[in-house]
Amino acid sequence: MNKEVACITGSAQGIGEAIARRLVKDGFAVAIADLNLEMAQKVADSINDDGGEAAAFKVDVSDREGFTQTLEAAADKLGDFNVLVNNAGIAPTTPIDTITPEMFDKVYHINVASCIWGMQAATALFKGKGHGGKIINAASQAGVVGNANLMLYSSTKFAIRGLTQVAAKDLAKDGITANAYAPGIVKTPMMMDIAHHVAQNAGKDDEWGMSTFSKDITLGRLSEPSDVANAVSFLAGHDSDYITGQTLIVDGGMQFQ
Repeated sequence: MNKEVACITGSAQGIGEAIARRLVKDGFAVAIADLNLEMAQKVADSINDDGGEAAAFKVDVSDREGFTQTLEAAADKLGDFNVLVNNAGIAPTTPIDTITPEMFDKVYHINVASCIWGMQAATALFKGKGHGGKIINAASQAGVVGNANLMLYSSTKFAIRGLTQVAAKDLAKDGITANAYAPGIVKTPMMMDIAHHVAQNAGKDDEWGMSTFSKDITLGRLSEPSDVANAVSFLAGHDSDYITGQTLIVDGGMQFQ
């Protein structure tokens, strides 16, 4: 019997890589899909060298046709398609007066349109293979409460929670669940970059920038990528089969719902 197959976008580094590695441990074959094919290939090679099963694919998630082709190629190469993790995204610092139409279009296409394109392609594949599946979208703590200086990013992540709920209602009849995960302040290159820009804008150092985000974490530490991967593992596995339309907040207790 073939392994279940998961595709994780933006999985050449950071949270996406941690998710891919965790799902391999859970028994999945994984598609490492990223804009940076060279880095994606390194992650896939590393997983294969360690006895897992992975294949690398280049994808621009904002390109509907390209995203569809990537998922079809992943399903062909790995033998099935069961889980899509829409993890890829960007998080530029965007004080209100700095936002341009071009920046708006770019962030919304990469963060929001991509989730829709991915869900369309995944749904077609699940149906084509005669079974249900799981769609898991990346929201954020910044999609639960608005974060200063992150007008575009924060609003895209609120949108992710909404489209996940709609997908859960629309796709349930097909045996497809849709959930989201909302990381907090995770030690990744992207988060360090956000903290750096927030600090620069305030004339402070990077440590101050990070502290502006981390001061409200109940558990008193920044998140590791593996903390987020553990939660996605639950959403990807069968223990969560009766859960849909939810956003699982994985932020060390920044927000209580």
